[in-house]
Amino acid sequence: MGGGGRGARAVAQATGIDDAVDRATEEAIVRALESPGVERALARVVERAADEGSVSRLLDSEALERALAQALDSELVDRLWDRLLASEEAQKLVERIAAAPEVRAAVAMQGVGLVEDLGRQVARVSARLDDAAERIARALLRRPRRAAPTDRVGFVTRLLAFAFDVGLLNLIFIASTALIAFVLSAVFGDPDGPSAHAIALGGGAWILGIGAYLLFFWTTIGQTPGMRLLGIRLDAGDGERRLGFRQALRRLGGFALSFVAFDLGFIAILFSDRRQGWHDRIAGTVVLHDARGLRAPWSEPAAEPAAGWSPDASPPGA
Repeated sequence: MGGGGRGARAVAQATGIDDAVDRATEEAIVRALESPGVERALARVVERAADEGSVSRLLDSEALERALAQALDSELVDRLWDRLLASEEAQKLVERIAAAPEVRAAVAMQGVGLVEDLGRQVARVSARLDDAAERIARALLRRPRRAAPTDRVGFVTRLLAFAFDVGLLNLIFIASTALIAFVLSAVFGDPDGPSAHAIALGGGAWILGIGAYLLFFWTTIGQTPGMRLLGIRLDAGDGERRLGFRQALRRLGGFALSFVAFDLGFIAILFSDRRQGWHDRIAGTVVLHDARGLRAPWSEPAAEPAAGWSPDASPPGA
């Protein structure tokens, strides 16, 4: 019987009968599934299951949860994920997301927010130091204390902002001079190092650089990077945020005069009711707290700070 069965199977394979039977069986199953009767039967089963809440019970069953967990932990799913992540379409999707303006703006604002928080904390401390330094100076001259708070910026905050600007300018100056010195030494060779004339020329260039630095920021945005970090700005005295070039030149001249006079022009800020130094009086400017600070590009501009504003107060509209 075994030999007869094997022989019959061999004959069927040789003549193609088995393939014909398989195709006929497959075609019969497909026709049966596509028949209207099977379609109506499946529709009735689904409707009855939905009516009786079988689908909800199936979704809430622990057996389905275990089956899904096993499927997700299978090697097949891992291979599918690897193929998906390695596909060219996935790479294009990542590139499109990274290049989106919203994503770039969000990433940029994360860094801006960190700098803003740092500047706000320093501004709070420096504002208190402004008041303390002013009280000490007024006590030394036996002058009465300030009766009401002011929106003018004091000596300590302005000193910190200027120190930040000087540090930033020094970094730029050192980097540029180091590059120039490297190029000159490579081309001409100078084993003896820089001469006295080169040092004097560098000092003059530094003075011109800081003057150009101050003029540029005063006349363009009304505040230097150090002032922006601490949330302060210049006021031209006529409601304008930016100074005109002539007014900026007068302020720069007063700045130099205050410096060569053993910094007496800057110390005058401590004794002035409007917290003005010599350079402010010469140019007719004041330095105010800027409540707007650093904001996202899509945010609404805040109102100007009112009198009596301090860094501890919430910005208008907050």
